[in-house]
Amino acid sequence: MLKARQYDVIRRLETEEFTGRQQRLSQVQVWLTSVLIIQNQFNDLLRSNEVELQRLCLCGFCSKDLKLSYRYGKRVIMMLKEVESLSSQGFFDVVSEATPFADVDEIPFQPTIVGQEIMLEKAWNRLMEDGSGILGLYGMGGVGKTTLLTKINNKFSKIDDRFDVVIWVVVSRSSTVRKIQRDIAEKVGLGGMEWSEKNDNQIAVDIHNVLRRRKFVLLLDDIWEKVNLKAVGVPYPSKDNGCKVAFTTRSRDVCGRMGVDDPMEVSCLQPEESWDLFQMKVGKNTLGSHPDIPGLARKVARKCRGLPLALNVIGEAMACKRTVHEWCHAIDVLTSSAIDFSGMEDEILHVLKYSYDNLNGELMKSCFLYCSLFPEDYLIDKEGLVDYWISEGFINEKEGRERNINQGYEIIGTLVRACLLLEEERNKSNVKMHDVVREMALWISSDLGKQKEKCIVRAGVGLREVPKVKDWNTVRKISLMNNEIEEIFDSHECAALTTLFLQKNDVVKISAEFFRCMPHLVVLDLSENQSLNELPEEISELASLRYFNLSYTCIHQLPVGLWTLKKLIHLNLEHMSSLGSILGISNLWNLRTLGLRDSRLLLDMSLVKELQLLEHLEVITLDISSSLVAEPLLCSQRLVECIKEVDFKYLKEESVRVLTLPTMGNLRKLGIKRCGMREIKIERTTSSSSRNKSPTTPCFSNLSRVFIAKCHGLKDLTWLLFAPNLTFLEVGFSKEVEDIISEEKAEEHSATIVPFRKLETLHLFELRGLKRIYAKALHFPCLKVIHVEKCEKLRKLPLDSKSGIAGEELVIYYGEREWIERVEWEDQATQLRFLPSSRWRWRET
Repeated sequence: MLKARQYDVIRRLETEEFTGRQQRLSQVQVWLTSVLIIQNQFNDLLRSNEVELQRLCLCGFCSKDLKLSYRYGKRVIMMLKEVESLSSQGFFDVVSEATPFADVDEIPFQPTIVGQEIMLEKAWNRLMEDGSGILGLYGMGGVGKTTLLTKINNKFSKIDDRFDVVIWVVVSRSSTVRKIQRDIAEKVGLGGMEWSEKNDNQIAVDIHNVLRRRKFVLLLDDIWEKVNLKAVGVPYPSKDNGCKVAFTTRSRDVCGRMGVDDPMEVSCLQPEESWDLFQMKVGKNTLGSHPDIPGLARKVARKCRGLPLALNVIGEAMACKRTVHEWCHAIDVLTSSAIDFSGMEDEILHVLKYSYDNLNGELMKSCFLYCSLFPEDYLIDKEGLVDYWISEGFINEKEGRERNINQGYEIIGTLVRACLLLEEERNKSNVKMHDVVREMALWISSDLGKQKEKCIVRAGVGLREVPKVKDWNTVRKISLMNNEIEEIFDSHECAALTTLFLQKNDVVKISAEFFRCMPHLVVLDLSENQSLNELPEEISELASLRYFNLSYTCIHQLPVGLWTLKKLIHLNLEHMSSLGSILGISNLWNLRTLGLRDSRLLLDMSLVKELQLLEHLEVITLDISSSLVAEPLLCSQRLVECIKEVDFKYLKEESVRVLTLPTMGNLRKLGIKRCGMREIKIERTTSSSSRNKSPTTPCFSNLSRVFIAKCHGLKDLTWLLFAPNLTFLEVGFSKEVEDIISEEKAEEHSATIVPFRKLETLHLFELRGLKRIYAKALHFPCLKVIHVEKCEKLRKLPLDSKSGIAGEELVIYYGEREWIERVEWEDQATQLRFLPSSRWRWRET
């Protein structure tokens, strides 16, 4: 009977303790322990019963050893009484109670996730550092953040002696403070009917009173906005209390709001890691079913661009496809219309769409969707993208160019931090879209697949003609860039069309009828159609056009009808090698941005006068190759303020002996090539408080890139002192340059200005007379590369052991091995610092 009752109690305990939320009562455990002890004692008695029975005689009424038999009988009697007592005690109404803490709840996860081992170790080490209290993990949807946090959670089960409790909370977009509090309370044994009558503040006090006495770990999965730990009742983790908080999010902005200024990005898998994961999902049998399938499978895997979510879903969909035809079809679908691939919409795009839904406002969403017009893996120039947005009306151009650009960059930054755009590591001026995110954007643009012709994007797919469309009136945006289209003849009613990308094709001719039926077209990009040499007069029909890009085309004469487009605000005519004249451009009175640099166009006084009539002009890029134009143009304060990029070319010494540059606050890029001036000076400024004073404030505050070549009369470039934000400097083929910054002239200007604080790259080529870059060693806090070639007299670089970026390599490239051997280093510490990173390399042409 006692064993039966023991079995009943154990069975009840196993049922109630199964989830880990209940723990057995102490009195029940004591009773079970007593039963176990009595069982062991009984087993001892049972093992010796044969010996005791053999000792009995006279039919069991007597014993050969009365003393031993008496002792044995007494033990039996005592045990019987104890068994009866224990049996009577074995009735329990309740055998367990809610446990206040379950140290760690292990969470199951997908075992086929690969490539996170290094990230897991890095995240774990950072979280467990003594000074670290809170860890933020961010990354795009489907990249594996939850899996990584799950692994961290399970890792705590192996060190359960260091923390009292590990709390896992799934936050998600719809979570409230009360929901988070409820999940935490359930874990730490709080709650009950009385909680429904308490407000959030009272519950926060209860949670705080429990957790402040415990060393806890709080893991918050999938947060979309700041979780106020104080409002929830969670003590802020610190070195003193030894507690930890880790969270996952899709937004780096959320990391900042949570107080994490150095979060860890969970990135997509590398190509080989992607292939490993894809192989696991597809399976060896399928991959081995035909010799061609592994090669095709690699192509399918590459379409996922390392996104674990896509690799899992697409890999599972292909797991049973064992014919070459099925794999080829999969590649075709993923290339032309990935939305139609099995599982893409329901299991991938819907998951990624949460990031889009979380964007703040329609402006942000429209700007994001616009990026899907570019081809897969396309590097999008940030400022060029902002120009599109301004022209489309997403950003109000009337606010002024500087505010427009700042707003545009803020939008780009938000999209990057939301992991919807990717910023280039090396070139921060570009962004791109992950291919799967781009598919999501195209899906949203088509009203979740319901209107596929609303936004026609066939960029970079090898088209030779404009695709067929059932109803042109429904089309709002068309992107056919990066194709092989040669002729455009068709005319269609495109009443809703606002955007047309035709850049980077082989267009030779556009029919006159093509532009007749696009009354609302706002953006037209025909750039880099190098065979295009004329435009029809019917371009005048595009009355709504605001953005027009003809750069890198061979058009020799612009149609007169172009000057009737009064709404045009952006016109790019750069790198037009055949363009002869743009007289009449003053008719475009609303023009704000004009690109003329590196075209065949000759800038003369009549054109300068026309440009001065453009009252709204804010940005211009141009070449100056005539001394007759240089002086009057540089004296026009309004035009000078508009110059963003300028190249001075072919100015001979007899016409311009001294080039005097005025303050150009908007200048970003400056080139001086094949000019004969002997000196470059800075125009002296005047002010109400001090006249004829040499400028001590930056004259070229935005100038970042300078190219100087074949200017044989120049002795120095001391004027660069007034370009504090210079990042790139290239000086070449100028035989008389002796100093980049002349010490004597620098002292004349200002002894307090330290040059090259922002310089990242310095190229010096064929400067036979160059002796010094600067007389003293400079800190160069941003410098990454110095390239010196054919500068025989340059013996000393302005470096000391503290120059360069701390902890990073400053690479010195040189063209002649003899030169590096003759370099005079500041001291031995400087030589030890930079000589190992000096490398022989001819300049790439």
